[in-house]
Amino acid sequence: MFKALVLEKNPDFHAGVRDVDESFLPVFPEGGGVTVAIDHSTLNYKDGLAITNRSPVVRNWPMVAGIDGAGVVLASEHPRWAVGDRVVLNGFGVGETHKGCLAARARLHGDWLVRLPEAFSTRQAMAVGTAGYTAMLCVMALERHGALASAANVLVTGATGGVGSVAVALLARLGHRVTAATGKADEAAYLRSLGAAEVIDRAELSAPGKPLQKERWDAVVDAVGSHTLANACAQTRYGGAVAACGLAQGHDLPATVMPFILRGVALLGVDSVMAPLARREEAWARLARDLDPTRLDTLTTEIGLDEAIPAAVRLMEGAVRGRVVVRTV
Repeated sequence: MFKALVLEKNPDFHAGVRDVDESFLPVFPEGGGVTVAIDHSTLNYKDGLAITNRSPVVRNWPMVAGIDGAGVVLASEHPRWAVGDRVVLNGFGVGETHKGCLAARARLHGDWLVRLPEAFSTRQAMAVGTAGYTAMLCVMALERHGALASAANVLVTGATGGVGSVAVALLARLGHRVTAATGKADEAAYLRSLGAAEVIDRAELSAPGKPLQKERWDAVVDAVGSHTLANACAQTRYGGAVAACGLAQGHDLPATVMPFILRGVALLGVDSVMAPLARREEAWARLARDLDPTRLDTLTTEIGLDEAIPAAVRLMEGAVRGRVVVRTV
């Protein structure tokens, strides 16, 4: 028996931590399944939505929550993985359509797994989690576009969140000047400790604005969407780029084409859930190289599995900064 954070709907929704056994885990009739002892998981925005039932994230019931996990292979039907391998999982519908990693064990398809870099413990990997992995994908997208020249001026929105916190730390270490936008004025010192050169009030970006505004940013990492994303595009310099990966303010985009056709601004969509394996491996290799592991302690809070549900409520209330790592055993 082992503990898991189980979400049920029969017919009313219920979330609770309870004991289950291996028969509760999914199987892969076609083969390729890997059973992993999950040492650590984490709470992402999508996990918060699922655990609080604020959005129809879960498609199959009952569900084990947790879109991220890191641990050690216990058994494998997949040629890439052997008992004892350290692995990390992000996305692929886990915690939505496939039972997830807020549990002491998970059975996952071997094609979904990435070998955990030696630079990271399982705890550190979950301090990164999908949020930090997504931040790295954003940085890589901006680099491919050529928007991150030497000492670029970069805006990061939703900066105290998981994506934002890691993006600030990554970009600062790469030598860029980072402006962090947040609605939490009392977190300015935290953001500066991660490397932000400037902290601005999110109110500067969150209200409707002009289609074209003063050019301020060479590049943007946006995890907020809606008017914030529209204003970020309107303030991006000629030939710059905006990497969009979230919708904390909303999924709408109340913008015009003017930044794109008059300034050549590029809007780069960044998906972390179904990104191909090669890109995932590159992102984790870059994180191991470019993210100062000492920063992870600054932006991480660790909790036990029994604390995950109230922590998810706080996450949805905007009362959590940085990353939340969950001990599953």
